[in-house]
Amino acid sequence: MIVMHIDANSAYLSWTAVSLLEKGYPIDIRNIPSAIAGNPDNRHGIILTKSIPAKKYGIKTGESLLEARKKCPELLVFPPDYDLYLMCSNAMFKILFEYSPLIQRYSIDECFMDYTTSQEKFGDPVQTAYSIKNRIKGELGFTVNIGVSCNKLLAKMGSELKKPDMVHTLFKDEINEKMWKLPIEELFMVGRATAKKLRKININTIGDLANADRLHIKALLKSHGELIWDYANGIDYSPVVKSDDVMQKGVGNSITTAYDIAESKEAYMVLLSLCERTATRLRKINQKASLVRIQLKTNTFIRYSHQIQLQEFIDSASDIYRYSCLLFDKCWKGEKLRQLGVSVSKFGKNENHQISMFDDLSEETERNSKLEYVIDDIRNKFGEGALIRGTFANSKVKPIQGGVNDGNYIMMGGHES
Repeated sequence: MIVMHIDANSAYLSWTAVSLLEKGYPIDIRNIPSAIAGNPDNRHGIILTKSIPAKKYGIKTGESLLEARKKCPELLVFPPDYDLYLMCSNAMFKILFEYSPLIQRYSIDECFMDYTTSQEKFGDPVQTAYSIKNRIKGELGFTVNIGVSCNKLLAKMGSELKKPDMVHTLFKDEINEKMWKLPIEELFMVGRATAKKLRKININTIGDLANADRLHIKALLKSHGELIWDYANGIDYSPVVKSDDVMQKGVGNSITTAYDIAESKEAYMVLLSLCERTATRLRKINQKASLVRIQLKTNTFIRYSHQIQLQEFIDSASDIYRYSCLLFDKCWKGEKLRQLGVSVSKFGKNENHQISMFDDLSEETERNSKLEYVIDDIRNKFGEGALIRGTFANSKVKPIQGGVNDGNYIMMGGHES
């Protein structure tokens, strides 16, 4: 069995950099101190990813933008754009699919590829890995690391060995030299808490774990101990499971407001803005949703949410907004709010759906959907500010536009990223 693990280097930053260069931005942000982070103007700024030059200043993923700018005042910060990232992920997958029909999209920026049956057609796996790496760089403008091995675990560990723009092998006869000397935290599935427990019993490297007594590790960490002991020894029997799409289960937006929301009228305006952006992104992936959910966070950081399962599928902002307001009225207790979110999921079509109490609105729903597709076309041609709802004209709340808020997100495989 021959498996490759393909991992986009600093994906969000690289994909943003490529997009900016295509639009005429004068600098490749990968070559200067830069980062992708939430919007600090909305009281939320966490570093999602950073460039290699930014890393040299000690900037870390997950730290606040305030802390990062203390380390590097000239740091350039750009907002995330998850629609762009999904498009780049799809382009990478399209190239990989030319080399094997058996590809598992593990996340938005990484894939496993079973190369076993492709070897007869394309030849040596390492040479092919270099060819794939160079094609992605030349055709798509960003770099990847590729790990080549006999199973998924070792291929993934191999791709992590040295970055960026590298191909690494990590076969079983290379484990001792390439993997065992690494710190225990570098092993896949060993998190901070697990590493702390292992270091307490003087297991500091992956090799220490591999050569420890398996029963001792099991007693310490239960079944998880057996799993990571196997991984430390390069043992992994999991197959590459074909998955053509990133497992996108929903889309949504959240925003941390610049000031506390105390009036329902203002909350409705924020919800409308969120629903517009969510609906646009839903139509962009050619989906309709049957579950609407809102999330609220008070100024005392208490979170709560409400959701409704529909018997129809919707994709217009007006429909999503109608249900979001119903949910808001049910769950808001009058507290001051600092964050609101809207998300939709459970995708499908309106064929053969059960009759619902809202079926008399079906014609209006269809009309709303068609109108908003026309609006999408106009905004795509002339910019997102080309058309805005009149209700925003004299309001403190402004419509959210692509990526400038702190909470564009896509739910994939059960997680929000």
